[in-house]
Amino acid sequence: MCGLAGFSGPGDAQDLGAMSAALAHRGPDDKGEYVESDAGVFLAHRRLAVIDIDGGIQPMSNEDATVRVLFNGEIYNFQDLRRQLEAKGHVFRSHHSDTEVLVHGYEEWGEDLPNRLNGMFAFAIYDRPRRRFFLARDRFGKKPLYYHHRGSLFAFASELGALRRHRELKTELDQRALQKFFAYGYVPAPLSLYRDTYKLPGGHSLTFDIAAGRIELRRYWRFAIEPFERIPRDAEQVWGEELRHLLSEAVKRRLVSDVPLGIFLSGGIDSSAVLAMAAGHTPAEQIETFSIGFKEPSFDESAFAREAAALVGCNHHEEILDMDRAMAMIPGVLGRLDEPMADPSILPTYLLCRFAREHVTVALSGDGGDELFAGYDPFKALGLANLYRKCVPGPVHGLVRALVNRIPRSTANMSLDFRLRRALAGVSHPPKLWNPVWLGPLEPDRIGELFGERIDVEDLYSEAIALWGDATGEGVVDRTLDFYTNLYLQNDILTKTDRASMMVSLELRSPFLDLDLVNFARRIPHRFKYRHGETKYLLKKALATVLPSSILDRPKKGFGIPLASWLRQVPDAHRPLPGLGIDQSWVDRRWAGHVSGAEDNRAFLWCWVVLQHHLRPAEARAAA
Repeated sequence: MCGLAGFSGPGDAQDLGAMSAALAHRGPDDKGEYVESDAGVFLAHRRLAVIDIDGGIQPMSNEDATVRVLFNGEIYNFQDLRRQLEAKGHVFRSHHSDTEVLVHGYEEWGEDLPNRLNGMFAFAIYDRPRRRFFLARDRFGKKPLYYHHRGSLFAFASELGALRRHRELKTELDQRALQKFFAYGYVPAPLSLYRDTYKLPGGHSLTFDIAAGRIELRRYWRFAIEPFERIPRDAEQVWGEELRHLLSEAVKRRLVSDVPLGIFLSGGIDSSAVLAMAAGHTPAEQIETFSIGFKEPSFDESAFAREAAALVGCNHHEEILDMDRAMAMIPGVLGRLDEPMADPSILPTYLLCRFAREHVTVALSGDGGDELFAGYDPFKALGLANLYRKCVPGPVHGLVRALVNRIPRSTANMSLDFRLRRALAGVSHPPKLWNPVWLGPLEPDRIGELFGERIDVEDLYSEAIALWGDATGEGVVDRTLDFYTNLYLQNDILTKTDRASMMVSLELRSPFLDLDLVNFARRIPHRFKYRHGETKYLLKKALATVLPSSILDRPKKGFGIPLASWLRQVPDAHRPLPGLGIDQSWVDRRWAGHVSGAEDNRAFLWCWVVLQHHLRPAEARAAA
């Protein structure tokens, strides 16, 4: 993993150095710069050396230095691409650098290059003869890439914080993006929290013409549900075998590394499947696995991880944490988050990454399995939500919500009262809003109260509504799969894991997001993913030959923390954030209601804590 930054237009080497320094945690092993002062082009790279340690130094150029690349990520099919390019006459100088494939691949295929890549990537290419930048981001947006364009300044970087180090860049808050943050718990691409500053969405490329000052965006890929037209008579067996094969190959590709490598292990289906596939390619005694547990039973999964590790016989590493100790780390983690993202599991994810980094430089995770194979609890709520909406009139629904709100609030992990309240909040709205409201911190009317204005719901949830309308599958299940894979995965899950791993300079790989596996999974009809209340149906059937029922059949737990109780102990967390157009008295009432136990406002209040650490990190750290 690495960090990249660059710009054209106003600015100098001091700006470039500041942007590069802000990315040092992403690439502690090496740094490089390329500057054309007369042309106003500045490029910088920070490297975490994983593949071809000696030959992968960046910025990397072609033979005549007309093309230079900055690259963050891993290309898993780079050896195949290299053979294709060598057959076409391209001469490689490195021994086995995947970065050099991008240089020659751009020469050969131009802007079609991203379509040929199987991997996780964000890269920027400076095409000197054409005076242009070409930027691209992987299909799911696993690796981040931001850009800013105002006037004659065009700048890009792996992180928002690095962009903000450029002295000419103005960081004016975008009110619309801020409202979406409270709606989703993250700022959805292509928006960022600041005007004129954007995230390049996953599956997109960007060309910037330096002379003309013009940007062209292009979508080169979109996850789309396109079920097989013909279903084999023995589909479960045939597709199950293919699924095991594709997952095994995906894991095999991600075991290639010139530095120590391990596997995150929770004891759930996805991470256990990755471990089982790895054991088919590597001797068990050479596999390192990592998990963290908590002393609080309702949040601890360490016993399940130990069980999965024992089945394979790998070298398992475990750390058990006290919640008070973990809570003390909140300021340091949130203060380095770079972009406000209110998934509280960032904390245990960071702790796991930090623990693993003591032993390895690269780790494999199970990210993507829930999104591809319908693993989340809301899938179980879809049928009931449809029935409830048809049978329960609006006035009665209001009464039901009022009655459920009288149930005593529990601070346990995914308690029944918490799930009931979330479910009823979702079905208060049309089906196209179920998923974002179920997962979001605040409902639309509450966001209106927070900002003291009428909220346009269609605009607030425009991303989720567009996905709902453009979905290519059938019914609410496919539309929900579309939501999770195209919106939630990119903006929440992958953002969280990228930031947590990069804080400690750990590369994290996701076999479930392998292109071949994804293209197969999106063709499987949803009734083979979610069936009669069972999530991940086909995946479980496929893995029955390699994993025991104790792992396959146990309820999904999630990577949770006791957020509701923690927030009652955070001092001065409701301090004002002036200049946001927010009703501070409304915020104060939400804090008071939560601290007293009369309300459960954990999702919104965590957003508030996250936002404080982003907008004034020094003050927030001091107060905490």
